[in-house]
Formats: sequence, C-alpha cells, structure tokens
Amino acid sequence: MATKRAKKSSRTAAKPTAKTKTKAGTKAKTKAKAKSTATAKPKPTAKAKASAPLKRPPARPTGTPLDRARQICLGLPETTEVEAWGAPTFRVKGKIFAWYVAPGGHHGSRPALWILSVSMEQDLMLRVRPDRYFKPPYVGPSGWIGAYVDKSPPWQEIEELVRDGWRRRAPKKLAGLIGS
Repeated sequence: MATKRAKKSSRTAAKPTAKTKTKAGTKAKTKAKAKSTATAKPKPTAKAKASAPLKRPPARPTGTPLDRARQICLGLPETTEVEAWGAPTFRVKGKIFAWYVAPGGHHGSRPALWILSVSMEQDLMLRVRPDRYFKPPYVGPSGWIGAYVDKSPPWQEIEELVRDGWRRRAPKKLAGLIGS
C-alpha cells in the first residue's frame, strides 16, 4: 500500500495546482496590461471631440429611376425582370406586379412605375397626391397605380406600394415570407 500512495503523490506533485496556474496567468495579464497602457493612445479631450469631422447621412442612391425601381422590385423574394412590350416588367412566379415605363410613346411623357393595386387604394392615392400618382392606361381600370419617378419621387411610398403589389400577386406561402 505504501507504494500505491507514493505513486499517487508523485502524480499529483507533477501536476500544477490551481494556485500556480492563477499566479502565472495573473503575471501574464499584468505584463500585457503594462504593454497596452504604454502604447495606448490618450483619450480625446472635449476640444478634440468638437473639432472631429461630423458624420454625414448616407448619400441618396445615384443612378436612374429604373435602377432604383430594380433595386426595390428585385429585392423581393423570387422576383424576376422580364422585358415585355419594350419595357422592363417585374414578376413573381411569372405574374406581373410592377412595370417600368420610359418616357415617350403612347405611355406618357414622363418615366413612371406602374404598380399592381386595388381600386380603393388607387382612388386614395390619386386624390391625395395627384402630382405624384396617376391612373395608367390599359391597366388603370383594374386598379393599377402609376407613380411618376422623375423630379425626386417619394421612394418610400413607392416601395410600400410595390411590396403590397408583390403580396397581391405572390402565392400565399411566398407572400408570408415578408412581413406586412
């Protein structure tokens, strides 16, 4: 039995104890802390903070209205862009929910985005903002809303209308992917 105890005590003596671990770890931490304080930059004073350049809000996206319409429409799940009738159309599962119309031709003299909607919403938008929205030819009687996209358009409103149009056209399971 004496030999077993001797073996056990030799095993435990070889292992470092918790006290030796913490002392070694503490020494390493204090050395690292001393190095970091020696190389650390001084904290800026109130004067230095005041002279720092101001952060500016992000710039508006540059590009054409078509680029912005693409960004909005193609950001929705399973949306594709298909050229039809000489204009880009945006579709979900093959069904059109938005249509970009360039100026000229028989569609009008201003660039616009035609968006799937319902008659009640169309009526509301036309009454509230007739300078921004219109009833497009051909599809207007079905409730579609035309939104002028020149002269600084209200992109947040247009994005909301596009999302609503996408929800109306998308299958129910797919429409559940984006919140209301």
